[in-house]
Amino acid sequence: MAFDSSRPVDWEALVNEHENRLYRTALAILGDPHEAEDAVQDAFLTYLEKAPAHPDSPGAWLTRVLVNGCRSRLRLAWRRTVPLPDTLSVSGPEEREDLEELYSLPPEDRTVIHLFYYEGWSTDEIARMLRLRPGTVRSRLTRARKKLRRLMDDPSQQDGP
Repeated sequence: MAFDSSRPVDWEALVNEHENRLYRTALAILGDPHEAEDAVQDAFLTYLEKAPAHPDSPGAWLTRVLVNGCRSRLRLAWRRTVPLPDTLSVSGPEEREDLEELYSLPPEDRTVIHLFYYEGWSTDEIARMLRLRPGTVRSRLTRARKKLRRLMDDPSQQDGP
């Protein structure tokens, strides 16, 4: 589908308003700055091609598309886990350790943790974005919190029961 120039979209304002938040979300999910940039660009292109004329919440629409795109990228055969990017600004070694523990979580857990704690979305909003039940989002948050707590208590412990 081609770009519909009849749609009144203030493209620059849309990008300026959502670009940084989408990038942080993609980076939290993917763990790679270059892939995160590509995922954000893909989300904006999808918005141009497929977004409804006046979505109720462009930010939520873009986030849903971005998260789905990140999931697709994680399923790719060549995808590998990468260490915490050096480009992330952290105030000290303790904060870096905390972020490394967050990055050690599975992508679906990182996604809900990031959207809930860092982006401030409610569980109902996250559920709509990810097309999940609100209870599923709350369960993932609970599971991710337990895993993080376990990792913070004993960093040598792996993702086990």
